[in-house]
Amino acid sequence: MKNLFDLSFTRFVSPSIAKIVYVLIMVALGIMYLVFVIAAFSSRNFLLGVLVLLVLGPLFALIYLALARIGLESLVAGIRTAENTAELIRLQGGTPPGGTAAWTQAGPTGPSSWDTPSVNPPAAPPQGSQYPAGYQNPEQPPTPPSYKG
Repeated sequence: MKNLFDLSFTRFVSPSIAKIVYVLIMVALGIMYLVFVIAAFSSRNFLLGVLVLLVLGPLFALIYLALARIGLESLVAGIRTAENTAELIRLQGGTPPGGTAAWTQAGPTGPSSWDTPSVNPPAAPPQGSQYPAGYQNPEQPPTPPSYKG
């Protein structure tokens, strides 16, 4: 509950409150279902009351409950993704979002083999007819196109 009053927003509150919100939604849907059933029976139309009691009320309650569940699950999944991403960045030596680091600090780095030149540079492709016409070795600078005007 102390995360609720965290003004720096370094911790997420939604995953811990999602359970409470879901229970409140279930209670609210149950109360709304009862109100609709009572309203349907008080309209002095017995058939409408039975229809709301057995078919329409449960159908709408289940649909709204499913939508609420899907919304809360997507919210919690997004937050967990953000937390896991921040943890991966921290494990790789970078600074997670919201962390206190100087602007000059570098983020995660790749393997050291990316920074060192290879000992044996790749050999030039053999010259011959196996390459399509107009092929140039990537190590050679491209020839400018000739314009005939």
